[in-house]
Amino acid sequence: MARPPVKTNPLNGPLTILGLALASLTFGLDQLFKWWMLGPFDIATKGLVTITPFFDLVLAWNRGVSYGWFAQHSDEGQIILVVVSLIITAILWLWLARTNRPLAAAALGLVIGGALGNALDRVVHGAVADFFLLHAYGYSWYVFNIADMAIVAGVGLLLYDSYREGRAS
Repeated sequence: MARPPVKTNPLNGPLTILGLALASLTFGLDQLFKWWMLGPFDIATKGLVTITPFFDLVLAWNRGVSYGWFAQHSDEGQIILVVVSLIITAILWLWLARTNRPLAAAALGLVIGGALGNALDRVVHGAVADFFLLHAYGYSWYVFNIADMAIVAGVGLLLYDSYREGRAS
């Protein structure tokens, strides 16, 4: 007698819980830090706060995507960016549900958590709150936040995992 095929859930894979845990942690840390900076710390009133000779805290509202590209100054534009973020997050979630590589699952969790953190900012504030400014020798990097760091780290880990996987075959 043949066994019935095992039904798989396309939204839940062997490492989905790892990705979900890192997405939740990233999202939570990002939102907690933003709440603290905008509320109790009151960065808007303090302005530039020097931490080291190369690192400052400052409030910058990003109405675009990375580096302020595709800046949207209307509510409709921000809604489009939120919808695009949610579509990308859904696609990444499907990828997460299908991966069997822990590093890829962790990386996808970081990207998903960061994307959702920035998307929530757009819904609540109409822009993404950024705070970290690195600078040296007259050059300033763009202002970024915890969600941005998680997205960059996640993409870097995905590239590394892809390279490592390609070398193993």
